[in-house]
Amino acid sequence: QVQLVESGGGLVQPGGSLRLSCQASGNIFGIVTMDWYRQAPGKQRELVGYITHDGRTNYAASVQGRFTISTDNAKNAVYLQMNSLRPEDTAVYYCHIQAEDSNLYEYWGQGTQVTVAS
Repeated sequence: QVQLVESGGGLVQPGGSLRLSCQASGNIFGIVTMDWYRQAPGKQRELVGYITHDGRTNYAASVQGRFTISTDNAKNAVYLQMNSLRPEDTAVYYCHIQAEDSNLYEYWGQGTQVTVAS
């Protein structure tokens, strides 16, 4: 069973930057999208953004222009570069991969905490 392992979370001051990484423990074939979600305390999990298998990206309005998703297909890894962080970006961030190979598969990371505070 392939697992997703996230890293890069932590405490950062407002205006700062963090880069989250998500590494798959094995090869995932038929990737459709690689996504980042987040969940703040007391709130529902929300989609931050995604990148498709052919490199198209889409972002939530709240992070557009500040966050960037990229991949390293050779490493089965996806990254989330977060700039100009705000206190409202504080949340647990999860990576998620959708893959299709006659069946639809979904993989979730364990989550990594991002806290934006002075």
